[in-house]
Amino acid sequence: MHKYFLIVKELEEQIVNHNLKEGDKLPSIRVLANQYHVSKSTVIRALHDLEQRHIVYSVDKSGYYLVKSVITANEEEQGMIDFATSSPDPDIFPYLDFQHCVNKAIDTYKQDLFTYGTPQGLPSLLLIMQKQLANYQVFTNVRNLFVVSGIQQALSILTALPFPNGKRRILIEQPSYHLLIEHVMTYGVPVVGIKRTSQGIDFGELEEIFKTEDIKFFYTMPRFHNPLGCSYSAEEKKKIVALAHKYDVYIVEDDYLADMEQDTKADPLYAYDDKTHVIYLKSYSKIIFPGLRIGIAVIPDSLLSAFTQYKRIQDIDSSMLSQGALEIYLKSSMFDRHKQKIKSYYEQRSRLLHAALEQQLIQNGNLFSFDAGVKSSLHTYIRLIEDVPANEVIRRLKKKSLRIETIDKHYLPSFPKDNLLKLNVSRVRLNGIEDGVHILIDEIRQLMAASFSRSP
Repeated sequence: MHKYFLIVKELEEQIVNHNLKEGDKLPSIRVLANQYHVSKSTVIRALHDLEQRHIVYSVDKSGYYLVKSVITANEEEQGMIDFATSSPDPDIFPYLDFQHCVNKAIDTYKQDLFTYGTPQGLPSLLLIMQKQLANYQVFTNVRNLFVVSGIQQALSILTALPFPNGKRRILIEQPSYHLLIEHVMTYGVPVVGIKRTSQGIDFGELEEIFKTEDIKFFYTMPRFHNPLGCSYSAEEKKKIVALAHKYDVYIVEDDYLADMEQDTKADPLYAYDDKTHVIYLKSYSKIIFPGLRIGIAVIPDSLLSAFTQYKRIQDIDSSMLSQGALEIYLKSSMFDRHKQKIKSYYEQRSRLLHAALEQQLIQNGNLFSFDAGVKSSLHTYIRLIEDVPANEVIRRLKKKSLRIETIDKHYLPSFPKDNLLKLNVSRVRLNGIEDGVHILIDEIRQLMAASFSRSP
């Protein structure tokens, strides 16, 4: 990482983690230059970047000061520890960078952004996305790429359109993405569930379902599963693709957190396919901000005509202004810099959460269990004993200003639900993670003690 980016990144982390507070003076240019072993001009460039984004301000002959802290007034008033919210933290959205990209897109494309586009997307953006996808071992032709208005639109289209295999049912991991579950239940899409845990899925059961059920496609999150946080191994991915080919079942791969991957050897399912059975989906909402509503879908040749028709009927095209701004953002160094910041931001919180859970597990191993192998995901979970119902824990914790969301909505209504609590680090304050875990485990201990005291 360039020294300039390192200085910006570490100063931002100090601000986010509240080591620097509103009005605090930053170290002098000379001190920072000595600390990072760089020239004063490099430090000035980094500070100018922060000043341009209204994070710091300069006072003549005095130095640089922090404009604002990242804790919202609402959080400060309530002291809430939030393990429930899964959307990205607004305090790290690239507001000013993206504002620049929007203005640049208008200057560059002018009227082209304010007229109808094509169902496939802005051609120049598709070329950029093709190159970017190659970094994730997704090698495809531009003709197979579609810009979609969020992954939800792609899923909506895929559940509706007829597939070449002539099948009708959708297979979904349980638990899984709650909005897809809500979609199939709302529209009466025939659906089947298969249990997934941190140890993976039962491949015997998967093959039996592929063989005997009328499965159109299998929806899966191989990487950083929501809400479990786990990922499939390379061997598991190869098995899934092989079974899909054997029984002519399509796979819809939701790689929504591809940009968070630390392991450069972790390839998607798409890399093990021959471009015929895996439909690859990638989102930009988690890495940039949800309001962007731009995703990318890689569609096999056999589905191109139908997907184009259904996409055109749904919305003619995705927002051309957003596409133009995203193209400029991806081409610039802004995206890579922001991605590194986000990865570091969430990696730190995820590891703190798992360290706190591991410590509590050592002290209270009879109260819960969790997957200690998942250390770099936004999501994880703990498994409660049956005497401690998850919904009761959630209800009691709310009174103690600790938010945890039920996992029930991640299951099909008819599918057996595990007694799990899901935990998310997207919006929890850094200094609230360890305290939050302590409060959580203490509440579980009290509930279990109360349960035992009522037993005959």
